[in-house]
Amino acid sequence: MFAGGAVGRAIAPAGASTGSGEALDLRDGGTAFGGYDVTKAVENVVDPIADAVIGRDGANQADIDGIMIALDGTPAKTKLGGNAILAVSMATAHAAAAAAGKPLYRHLGGDGANLLPLPQIQIFGGGAHAGRRVDIQDFLIVCPAANNFAQALDWTAEVYRHAGILMKEAGTLQGVADEGGWWPAFTTNEQALEMLVRAIERAGFRPGEQVAIALDIAASEFGRDGVYTLGLESKKLDSQGMIDMLTGWIGRYPIISIEDPLAEDDAAGFAAFTAAVGDRIQVVGDDFLVTEAARIHAAARQGAANTVLIKPNQRGTLTEPLAAWEAAKEVGFAGIVSARSGETEDVTIVHLAIGWGVGQLKVGSFARSERMAKWNEAIRIEEAMGHTARFAGDGYFGRSKR
Repeated sequence: MFAGGAVGRAIAPAGASTGSGEALDLRDGGTAFGGYDVTKAVENVVDPIADAVIGRDGANQADIDGIMIALDGTPAKTKLGGNAILAVSMATAHAAAAAAGKPLYRHLGGDGANLLPLPQIQIFGGGAHAGRRVDIQDFLIVCPAANNFAQALDWTAEVYRHAGILMKEAGTLQGVADEGGWWPAFTTNEQALEMLVRAIERAGFRPGEQVAIALDIAASEFGRDGVYTLGLESKKLDSQGMIDMLTGWIGRYPIISIEDPLAEDDAAGFAAFTAAVGDRIQVVGDDFLVTEAARIHAAARQGAANTVLIKPNQRGTLTEPLAAWEAAKEVGFAGIVSARSGETEDVTIVHLAIGWGVGQLKVGSFARSERMAKWNEAIRIEEAMGHTARFAGDGYFGRSKR
């Protein structure tokens, strides 16, 4: 709370698949809530964190975040918990925006913050998001030819709906995955790509022109030391085998973005894949970069990846992911602000994407209230901007509107 009475609230998310370099999501362990209780993290907010930040200038985000980083004193925020620190960091930003009488995105980006991000939306869930029924974690779509953010969501709704109908007809629909995408019963990973193209066409769109495909391989979940085990198809691949499989998919399907195509410990594989396809698609680092500026600079020197996934809870404050985004811009990387599989109704990341001008937003599927809260927040912001709103879809992947 500010002296004038302005208040901010925020909720930290959690991830099902996590990189080894992420800030710690502090849990209590034991038997309550299966060990996932956060009483210790909440106590850390109420006592040591509150004592340290009360009386400081909440409009100085870097100062507040720096105080909490120093108070914790560990690289992964294992003392206080990245979840405790991030919740306070985001709440501080909301309170500062309220004190200034501005929406959060304006507080973060000023009057020039008017770029609505291109949404990247899950249609099929897999990997850790769907009981590992398929190896690939996310099969998503983007609509770069849409005229505005709201239309991109309209188009996505049609693809999502027709994907469910097609899966039901084929007997491959098993329910809804963690992030709201359809839970599939496919027999191969590539079957999901075939079904996704059919859904785009059934919805009345031209694959690769109006609607395209993005993938989150999450290769660290099934790859280590250069060996990748695809459980669905009972086969093992080395780094080159993974690269060959993915480049083959790129040749056969309208794929324009692939996240974590190789595991976080396979920098050489990342570099080889980027060299092979980086001039055609986004090669996104998630577990590989963990929203860390130093890793982004290192990846750029290696020629590994060309896009960073920005997840605030990977670092535990707002100052650190902003530094990661600034580093990305310095080295010529694109960016995607991303939610987590364990999400809440908190909409902060929508404001981050717009306020920081990142240009892309990924929050899961077109279902479940914790996802729709974020998509709806972006629609409200677009409506509030009126004629000044710009949509990042226009030409973002070198495509013109059709």
